[in-house]
Amino acid sequence: MKLLINGIPTAFVQGLREGGLDANGQAPVVRTAEGAGNPCRHCLGLIAPGEDKLVLSYRPFPVAQPYAETGPIFLHASDCMRYESDQLPFWFSYLQPALVRGYDRNDWIVYETGEVVEGTELEQHCRRILEREDIEYVHIRSKFNCFQCQVERG
Repeated sequence: MKLLINGIPTAFVQGLREGGLDANGQAPVVRTAEGAGNPCRHCLGLIAPGEDKLVLSYRPFPVAQPYAETGPIFLHASDCMRYESDQLPFWFSYLQPALVRGYDRNDWIVYETGEVVEGTELEQHCRRILEREDIEYVHIRSKFNCFQCQVERG
């Protein structure tokens, strides 16, 4: 099975950079990145220390509903290219641990798919979850439950 991994949509990111509001109805906060733990959810690259980043609340679901988790994410403050690949970014292997869970066509969590895994095992777990017919997509999240990306069948 081929995977499809994309960063969050460019139009949404551009809207935020132009003054749009986040999932909480607030403008993103601009901060200077410090250290190595600043992943951009658009390009899925790491924001270098010293670069400006946007900090905001994000809901990776089309509508609010009981299972539509909202949480903090980072974005490059300046333009970057949306990640589109059939491979996870190399640095995901350093997520120790990571959370994976599948969602159905109603965007509800399918609980028995949720797992805490080593970053080096993410791809195989995503593939196994996506083998199920009742799963539409998988979310990868950090150990702090921060959304990293969505994985779909390619």
